[in-house]
Amino acid sequence: MYQTEEEQVEALKRWWKENSTSTIVGLVMGIVIILGWNYWQEHKKTQAAQASATYDQLLKALDEDKKESVDKLAGRLQEQFKGSEYAAFSGLFEAKIKSQQGDLAAAKQILKTIAATPDKALSNIAKIRLVRLMLATGEYEQGLQVINDVDAKEASGYSASYDELVGDLYVALDRLDEARTSYQNALRNGQPSPLLQFKIDDLTAQEKLEPQK
Repeated sequence: MYQTEEEQVEALKRWWKENSTSTIVGLVMGIVIILGWNYWQEHKKTQAAQASATYDQLLKALDEDKKESVDKLAGRLQEQFKGSEYAAFSGLFEAKIKSQQGDLAAAKQILKTIAATPDKALSNIAKIRLVRLMLATGEYEQGLQVINDVDAKEASGYSASYDELVGDLYVALDRLDEARTSYQNALRNGQPSPLLQFKIDDLTAQEKLEPQK
């Protein structure tokens, strides 16, 4: 304990002399961190607003069937807002347009990129669409491999779609028994589907005709 007020003042002066630099640096750093955090938050809000506005323009272009505008807006979203959900969803639309234009290679590449995203829903949607393109282009074994590589836990909710796709691929490969099993799995795991039931019935009809050949 200090005996007099003078001793307290002298002790304070000594402390300030010894610690003033680190104290000032600490205060400045604290202010910089706070200002930097606030700037980053504002920047994120601004980016999100810009991405949302661009995505709205893309949806409007889709409604008006302006494919060229959709392509440009999707490219802008993927370039300026890479990693965002807006970029991924715009990629799905872009892949669809590329497919309609006959540029299947570009559509597949876009879908492969989206399939690698950490968002499980987007990843599964992209994989399903990718396999459908592979089915259309005769890449049956490759399509099966894509599905085989899917993590069952991450695909929960999409198992019926995958099972039906596997059935389609097996039909294309003329592996009808395996196709039926896959279709039946799809029927069991998903909602009743007239189209799916038709595929099963059609397999049965084909097998009945086989002995007559």
